Amino acid sequence: MIELTKLPFTHDALEPFISKETIEYHYGKHHTGYVNKLNELIKDSEFDKMSLSAIIRDSDGAVFNNAAQVFNHSFYWNSLASSKSKPSKKLQEKIDNDFGSLDKLREEFIKAGVTLFGSGWVWLCREPKGMLVLKQTSNAHTPLASNLIPIFVCDVWEHAYYLDYKNLRQKYLEEFWEHINWEFATQAYEKTDNNVFIGIEPCNDIHDPFCQVLDELQNQDRVTS
Repeated sequence: MIELTKLPFTHDALEPFISKETIEYHYGKHHTGYVNKLNELIKDSEFDKMSLSAIIRDSDGAVFNNAAQVFNHSFYWNSLASSKSKPSKKLQEKIDNDFGSLDKLREEFIKAGVTLFGSGWVWLCREPKGMLVLKQTSNAHTPLASNLIPIFVCDVWEHAYYLDYKNLRQKYLEEFWEHINWEFATQAYEKTDNNVFIGIEPCNDIHDPFCQVLDELQNQDRVTS
């Protein structure tokens, strides 16, 4: 059984960037709905005892879609902070090397979010060989299915921003940039910055560094759905 990850902040902590009403719908209805549907789909199946990352790796169709959306939303909440922060020196140097500067990353990130057609996600990811890249994913797709390590993500499904920004997706993306949880992003980057990357596998391999990040994300205080 997959449980609903507890929000790392109160429902009103991100106002006015994201309203309490949006959080209540987005987390309380959409995210919760994916968790409930996933558990309904996997009950008494081969997936029932698997970790979330294992389900994502081994499933397709409705099971994959709901499992991926559970992970994507959990990662999104952890990508957000109520106050402005900045990358660690190590991550900043990597951004400078791969994008030219933090300002250039911001520019390319907002462009990626604005130009993503329809619903989806915009991720900063680390490739297995180490390079940082921006990745657009549509609908429920997740970098975990492509052996990419997510560093932070912005949800650009309309339910993430429409109550607060209407059709102004760019404004939402600009405000998101000011609320990135760089502490979490730094943790995701630094714990996976290694010379040998085994790949995204179910988190039961102590030699897979990304398991540490997933385990910490998935084993936070939880609430029942």
